[in-house]
Amino acid sequence: MAFLSPKTPPILSVSPNSLFPSTKCIDYISCNAKNQVRKSPSVARTPRFSTSSGGQSLLQNERYSVTRRIKKQALRDSPEIMLRVNLDQCSKNGDLDEALRLYHEAKLNNIQLNVYHYNVLLYLCSLRSDNDGEEGLNPETLEKGFEIFKEMIIDRVELNEATFTNVSRLAAAKEDPELAFNLIKKMKDQGIGPKLRSYGPALFGFCKKGMADEAYEVDSHMVDNQVSAEESELSALLKVSSDVKREEKVYEMMHRLRATTRQVSEETAAVVEDWFLSERAAEVGLENWDTGKIKKGVLKGGGGWHGQGWLGGGDWRVVGTTMDEAGVCQSCGEKLVCIDIDPKETENFAKSLSELASKKEATTGFFQFQEWLQRHGPFDAVVDGANVGLANQHTFSFSQIKGVVNRLRELSPSKKLPLVVLHQNRVNGGPAQYPNNKKLLESWKKAGALYATPVGSNDDWYWLYAAVSSKCLLVTNDEMRDHLFNLLGNSFFPRWKEKHQVRLKPSSDGIRLHMPPPYSIVIQESEQGSWHIPTVTEDDLETPRQWLCATRARNSMSTP
Repeated sequence: MAFLSPKTPPILSVSPNSLFPSTKCIDYISCNAKNQVRKSPSVARTPRFSTSSGGQSLLQNERYSVTRRIKKQALRDSPEIMLRVNLDQCSKNGDLDEALRLYHEAKLNNIQLNVYHYNVLLYLCSLRSDNDGEEGLNPETLEKGFEIFKEMIIDRVELNEATFTNVSRLAAAKEDPELAFNLIKKMKDQGIGPKLRSYGPALFGFCKKGMADEAYEVDSHMVDNQVSAEESELSALLKVSSDVKREEKVYEMMHRLRATTRQVSEETAAVVEDWFLSERAAEVGLENWDTGKIKKGVLKGGGGWHGQGWLGGGDWRVVGTTMDEAGVCQSCGEKLVCIDIDPKETENFAKSLSELASKKEATTGFFQFQEWLQRHGPFDAVVDGANVGLANQHTFSFSQIKGVVNRLRELSPSKKLPLVVLHQNRVNGGPAQYPNNKKLLESWKKAGALYATPVGSNDDWYWLYAAVSSKCLLVTNDEMRDHLFNLLGNSFFPRWKEKHQVRLKPSSDGIRLHMPPPYSIVIQESEQGSWHIPTVTEDDLETPRQWLCATRARNSMSTP
């Protein structure tokens, strides 16, 4: 586990009955990591200079090289570094007993521990252990964790976000979410920015205890600090809201799930189902509503939801279902809508994608591609050549790419060839040298439908940028989940993929194109008050996605 150690301002004064030592005030002296780790006595650096004697210059260089090696070895062998290596091994193995033994031994030998050492110890103390088959923490382990935290203060060690988060986890294990939340506030007071993981112990602790108002306060603190809740946090808030019969908060969390996660896990789907089947859910809802106002809400939101509150009255009918190819619910018969993407959002996304690619790629190479795209684009479709050529194949197949290209051309309104993006090595070597493949590639080049990405580049940036800037289809089975695509965020990108990605499916006659659905796979709230909640599925195109359909009797008293 990585432990970060950002520089932080001095610790604030100590109040009685806190985790900090009972002194009037602690004047915290910031200690940089380089001051916390004892280094070996410095060795004077041998200056390098040229002389008339080549032999003397060579001797000076050799001395300098030896000196550097000695200094590096001394640093590696220092007690502080050896302790860090051993603690890392304990962290990897979850071995708290050995870590505590190393800690006490270091204290006896007056080895100065830094924030990294302490954070590993706190992390191990916060790990849950198995007590007679029940998940929980040994009280002695909890107390030991708090003792180690107090020792950090005594040793005047500079605390960081990981420190506070680990101690917050100890507080949560002690079933003290108030303490966990106070630690977050203290963190913020010291100028340390809380992360999403920092809030978990307090938020989940309050939700588990049914302390809804306190959980909402944590949620507000997150919003104030620009920390976005994800599915697990929103699901916990939805559950506690349902438990305490706060229907307006349930409604809020449903829409936050819609905007944030789009599809939900089976665990969250169960929480949603429990709400709809509850007595309180049956009691709330407008039985007479203004349809004009609802339609305005739908238009304002871009489609798929209105945000005007629960509609209808009486019990909800909740069933698991699927959608047909047109997006018609197989349970209630309602047709889901396709939610448009704001063109401005696409334009901004293309711009940010270009900036990211320019930083990650050889600048001139990507700029040249953008200029080339300006001359030859836009396209109706872009093909990830490497992915398509290897789809369901043991060897690279140009004929398979050719089949996909021809099919896309047939579907294109302009009958224009799609753009094929391939790495230069694929275009110049291997099967590309076969006469038929060579002829095929030449025809694509002449038509301005082939771009060979330069050596050392990542062709992902190229085909993705081409598809986004052309506002066209992208043919690839790449799920785009690695670190590169994580840089793009989780707001716009999933929506764009849903509407533009064409996948490949094996069939008896080769490869079949699986086009984007004509409806949006996202939580939808209809104008009649029904709800459809999609669940997350594996990347299996043959397995229909499961939806939760929640409907109630439609009220004919709705007014125009």
